[in-house]
Amino acid sequence: MKTLTVKELAGYFDHTLLKAFVTDEDFKKLCDDADKYGFKMVAINSAPVALCKEYLKDSPVHVGAAISFPLGQTTIETKVFETENAIANGADEIDYVINIVELKNKNYDYIKREMEAIVAVCRENGVLSKVIFENCYLTKDEIVKTAEIAREVKPDFIKTSTGFGTGGATVEDVRLMKSVVGDTVKVKAAGGIRDLETCLAMIEAGAERIGSSSSIEITEAYAKTL
Repeated sequence: MKTLTVKELAGYFDHTLLKAFVTDEDFKKLCDDADKYGFKMVAINSAPVALCKEYLKDSPVHVGAAISFPLGQTTIETKVFETENAIANGADEIDYVINIVELKNKNYDYIKREMEAIVAVCRENGVLSKVIFENCYLTKDEIVKTAEIAREVKPDFIKTSTGFGTGGATVEDVRLMKSVVGDTVKVKAAGGIRDLETCLAMIEAGAERIGSSSSIEITEAYAKTL
């Protein structure tokens, strides 16, 4: 892996605030910090999208909406509507959670139709799409199968986790996902990435985006190493 500049590392981060118990002031700080450090995106639930878009109106930082978060247990139609609504409110990127129940049922056609529907809305609107697998609940075969569907549908990213499951990103899972999609789809690692060592290991394994609420601490730790 080539040595990154601090700015290049910062550009990997989706700076995350997905808790239910935050205030507008917390969102303001999230956006201010993302702009200050040069993070790629703020990752938020879909309700505060318009607010964060207003805070970031003069910034290159993207606003990303989490769809059907964190369980993925809404219908395709509901996910499509939430995606369209978030985009109408200013979302530049969409991270949606797959229907894990249907994956467990081996209903791969459903997973593909869901992915196609949401990716199509994103493409039509020039918005990036990310598909959250929630790997902690999946077998290796299920991860591979979902990645194979993604290789066909071509969202912009496939993503390891919500950060709200029983486990987060692992280097092994990032490598596995990347081995299936190759250069066709990018991989985002998220969930439990709280220190520099873990972050760099994810990038080394093939992650091209990092979801973290510890982006500032990791970036500052990296700056100290240079």
